[in-house]
Order: sequence, then C-alpha cells, then structure tokens
Amino acid sequence: MDQAAPAPTELIALSDGLPNQLEGHWPDRHCRQLTRLELHAYRCAGPARGRALVYAGGGYLQLVHDKEGVEVARWLNALGLDAYVVMHRLPGQDDGRGGVWPFDQALQDGLRCLDHLATLPPLPLLHVGLSSGGHLAGVMACQPHALQACGAVIAYAPLNANHRRYKAPAGKPDFPPPEKQAFYDAWPIGIAAEPHGLPRMPVFLAYALHDAIVPIDHALNFIKALQQTGGQVDAHVFADAPHGFALRELEGTQAQWPLLAERWIEARLAP
Repeated sequence: MDQAAPAPTELIALSDGLPNQLEGHWPDRHCRQLTRLELHAYRCAGPARGRALVYAGGGYLQLVHDKEGVEVARWLNALGLDAYVVMHRLPGQDDGRGGVWPFDQALQDGLRCLDHLATLPPLPLLHVGLSSGGHLAGVMACQPHALQACGAVIAYAPLNANHRRYKAPAGKPDFPPPEKQAFYDAWPIGIAAEPHGLPRMPVFLAYALHDAIVPIDHALNFIKALQQTGGQVDAHVFADAPHGFALRELEGTQAQWPLLAERWIEARLAP
C-alpha cells in the first residue's frame, strides 16, 4: 500500500483467498482482480453513531478503491459513522479455480458483509454506493436480510436502464462479460413492474443531468416507481456535473450534494 494512503483501522477477510492487491498510487488506486471478499474498516474518531457499507464503482470490471471507497469512508467518518469499504468479487471474473464468479457474486458478498455486521453491537446502518457501486447499494437495499439499513445514498448509478427491457439509450449493446449483463437484468432497481427491485428504505439520489455514461433515465425511472409505490426518495440532479464527480469534481452546483446528503443522513440517524 502506498505510504501516503490512509490505512484502514481493520482489514476483515470474509472469504478464503489471497489478499486483494491494489494497483496505482493514492489517491487513485483501484483493484482489477478481486481474489477474496474483504471489508476495509475505517472507524470514526469518537463513539460511532452508525455504520455504513461503502460500495465503490468501476463498472463491475474493477473497484475504484480510493475515489469512491476510501474518500467516501473518511467523509462518513467525519459524520460519526464507522465505514466499511466492500471489496467484493466481480461477475464473470476469473475465480482462481478454473471458472468465473457467478452473475450474483457481488450480491452474495454483500449479504455476507451484512452477516458480519449483524454480529456487532447494533447501530443504524446505511448503504452508500457510487456508480456501479450505487447499483449494488440499491440491490442491497432490496434484500430481506435480518439486518435492515435505515437508508441508502446512491450517486450516478446505473440502477435500471442497463436492463435489456429498459435500456437507455434504446439499442445500447449488452455489457460484457455475460455475467455482468445478467446481474443488471436480474436486478433493475426502481422499476415498478419489477417489485423485487424496490428498496425497503428511504433513498438519497445524486445524478448528473447530461451524464453520457449513466443517462438520467436511471434516476427518472427510479423516482417514478417510488412515486407510484409510495416509497421515499430524495433526488437531486445537477446540470453541469460530470460522471464520477464523487467528492472531488465539485466546481458546479454539485458542490452542494455532500451537504445535502449529510442533512439527509442526520435525519436517518436521529432517534
């Protein structure tokens, strides 16, 4: 690990396999070949008011570990949350045993993370994900696990319009590998006709209006479905934000999104 990088308080291995190896240098490290499920725990300075599972993006082809994982975790630490950056296996990637990880490997890994957190003293839980990590956060928000979160924070995520029946723009090619497309098809989050993909908790959304990588249709579909079904969504769309703005590219009105999210999180944590 780069000497300048903030070290996790604890690294928790939740499966067999060699330790994951990060590529690049802080603050732009990523992981392309996931060898095991790990939680990188970043704990807040004082007594924690809650916990968050943090899912980095990377298109289910890699994990953008620093920009959408560690930096998000440290932001949440400042709000009084212990944050756990999830390093999950990727669909269709070499499993090191002569096969590939199945289409729902990220979901299975997420459920194992919930199993682990369920063994800890109870605290309010949030799912927090950016880009494809936001899709996974949405998937996790739909699960009937005994440990239920109090909300999900999702930014510029391909929630539903990568599904074969709902694609935007129309005719967009399927995403390789086949297991990745199968995961999007199995879990379109926020489509009223697909009720298994409607979150069981309030959701905060932050999107870029002119995002060519993740069209705004993903957010609009989600908002419409929650309106139809009585769900709770606090949605924000920023005119000049680029895809992947995260906590760095905040030159436009998207500079407000962390503050808006902080207020929303505060309301979720309030007794």
